[in-house]
Amino acid sequence: MDHPLAAPDELIRPWRHAAYIAGAVAVAELLLLLVIGGGALVEAVSHRVQLEARERALAPPATEPQGTVARKQTSTAPAKTPRGRTVVMVLNGNGRTGAAASAASRVRSRGYRVGTVGNASSTDFARSLVMYKPGFAGEARRLAKDLRVKQVGPLDGIRARDLGRAQVVFILGA
Repeated sequence: MDHPLAAPDELIRPWRHAAYIAGAVAVAELLLLLVIGGGALVEAVSHRVQLEARERALAPPATEPQGTVARKQTSTAPAKTPRGRTVVMVLNGNGRTGAAASAASRVRSRGYRVGTVGNASSTDFARSLVMYKPGFAGEARRLAKDLRVKQVGPLDGIRARDLGRAQVVFILGA
């Protein structure tokens, strides 16, 4: 038999129903956030896959002409970044006033970003040349081709940390 002074459960624990409702609302919110987050993730991944498929479709096929022997291509690395994301340092190496600014405008017109425009430490460069940080050989070769420069090579006489955010250096010669 119950004790006569004992109160029913509803009077002792009045918060129980409120806790059940708050817990149900929290679980519903969590499920809703998971669905929204999953949808955003699927959308981002599908967009990335579409971009990669579009890039593969636009890339020229890598086929060898008939009758040629396939050679190892160690000197030509493909460009990794688009022109608009490649930062170029333009240096005047011929000693003429304003040559670096005009060369920088040529570089910009090809779609590259120009980081620094200035004078090279020496002004006796016989030919224009393009130098690059390690890992950016493809971008340097593409810039050299765009500007019709024949000399391309790794950094020589310039430290990589001196380039700042630039990956490629274009030194204007005579």
